[in-house]
Amino acid sequence: MLHLRLITPADRTDDVVRLIEGTVGTTHLAVLPGAARNPSGDLVMCDVAREAGDELLTDLQQLGIEESGSIAVENIDLSLSKRADEAEKEAPGEGADAVLWEHLTEATHEESTLSITYLAFITLATMIAACGVVLDNAILIVGAMAVGPEFGPLAGICTAVVQRAPRLALRSLIALLVGFAFAMAVTVGFSYFMDAVGLFTEAKLEADRPNTGFIYAPDWFSFVVAVLAGAAGTLSLTSAKSGALVGVAISVTTVPAAANAAVALIYGDAEQTWLSTGQLLLNLLGIVLAGTLTLLAQKWFWTKQRQRKSALEGSAP
Repeated sequence: MLHLRLITPADRTDDVVRLIEGTVGTTHLAVLPGAARNPSGDLVMCDVAREAGDELLTDLQQLGIEESGSIAVENIDLSLSKRADEAEKEAPGEGADAVLWEHLTEATHEESTLSITYLAFITLATMIAACGVVLDNAILIVGAMAVGPEFGPLAGICTAVVQRAPRLALRSLIALLVGFAFAMAVTVGFSYFMDAVGLFTEAKLEADRPNTGFIYAPDWFSFVVAVLAGAAGTLSLTSAKSGALVGVAISVTTVPAAANAAVALIYGDAEQTWLSTGQLLLNLLGIVLAGTLTLLAQKWFWTKQRQRKSALEGSAP
């Protein structure tokens, strides 16, 4: 269930209440006239089944509530209410399958912002991965994958394509490209330092690396895994099952490939540099393709659900 807290102008409160009462899957409606002070207006609260949340939010926006008042949405972790159980049963579909498009857009907008924190995480992840490729240490590679924040901008690109939001697409693309470019540049400097103190050597990079050799060996398996991980990551974001994102992060070879390219560059190994770059691009392409197709499939599914619901309501006596 979701909890909605609305501030509505007094002259629109009746319209909002009628809308909420007419939406299948809503309950626990409460109206506090004149309770809001900034902005001034009435306070309206209700609970809604997650699968009915996107439709209600869209209708509220069409009333202009976000412009003249406010719309706040919170997840309800526990709701002990028979009426809430009935509301969930009445709403079409399953809550785990529902997509809150506004929430997804907002989340990906925040995650795809080119901030100091984002640059710090992707740079640190790339440097950890650089140590992993030189030492042929799979644990360090997995750790670097988990630290890397690159899925945020990738999800932002997918969301922007489906929602036709060019600003979000540009913001996400800038964060992705600038982030990797900055991280690789810093890792090149880091690798020079590690080489100077004798911790990195060309012999270690060029030695047989059974645990990390896949990083600079792009193939169809790399693309297939990236596609599967992209679909899983997108489902994780849209269904609020964020725990799956960790598995997604350690399934794709993005940050390790960038790190391997940076280390190989300082030793003049053009082959590893280009192959690692190809691995990076192949994984990014697979994730974006799968993420976009997954969102399109979800959008189609919920459109059909709404059409089926409208048809049933229209045929009701």
